[in-house]
Amino acid sequence: MAAPRRDTRGIVDPAGLLTRVRFRRHEPAEPLRRYVERYWFIDWDLPEPYVSHVVPHPSVHLTFQQDEGAPYAELTGIPGGLYTRRLTGRGRVCGVKFRPGGFRPYAPEHPVSHWTGRVLPAQDVFPRATPAAARSVVSPATDEARVAALDAFLLPLAPTAPDPQADLATTLADRVHEDRTARRVDDFAATAGLSVRALQRLFSAYVGVSPKWVILRYRIHEALERAGTPGEVDWAALAVGLGYADQAHLIRDFTGTVGVPPTAYAQAAAA
Repeated sequence: MAAPRRDTRGIVDPAGLLTRVRFRRHEPAEPLRRYVERYWFIDWDLPEPYVSHVVPHPSVHLTFQQDEGAPYAELTGIPGGLYTRRLTGRGRVCGVKFRPGGFRPYAPEHPVSHWTGRVLPAQDVFPRATPAAARSVVSPATDEARVAALDAFLLPLAPTAPDPQADLATTLADRVHEDRTARRVDDFAATAGLSVRALQRLFSAYVGVSPKWVILRYRIHEALERAGTPGEVDWAALAVGLGYADQAHLIRDFTGTVGVPPTAYAQAAAA
């Protein structure tokens, strides 16, 4: 198994979080990679509570958890704003991050927007996500065994045939992530060969949020990462590079999403 990798993009206070938890990433079994971006694990043992904040990705998460009580499983749709989690005492989370577009084939009876902003017992969606199943994921002593348990849970649920619309949604969401020239929904729709309305319907059904939301979030992820990097940031140049009309638009979006202006965030990160 490949060595775990760190990926802190979207975490509002990565240094603070990573000094308090043990965070790892792992790949799922090959047949699942069409749908699942990664597994992510955190463990903590804290003398005092800590509140983490994450600027969400356009992904649905399935988590198997244990904190002060019995193991349990949750499904988390894409949060509308910051995802906030209060960590106390000792705990463990083994998470499944679905690719944008990758969750719908597992729950085809609803558009993914049906789950947006919701956190619910995973058993409401996956009857197999019982407390016993949660225990089988979180209890093993090694990451390798937990990965195997997640694979064993998901492989029997894997779709029997590809969904071309899911694949298209994944491809387009990945394009937004990788191509910083994807700045306007109408231009992006045109390059995808779709009308704006068709693109919006596709994202609602298979991603769970609008194309505009995805474009904005990936912009904010990059701005957040740059703000947390040592050294001066040329905010005007960054705004242009991210496709904003001007620096004021970047500051407004950053502040509205993260809760503080980028300069204040950068100063706190450097402290």
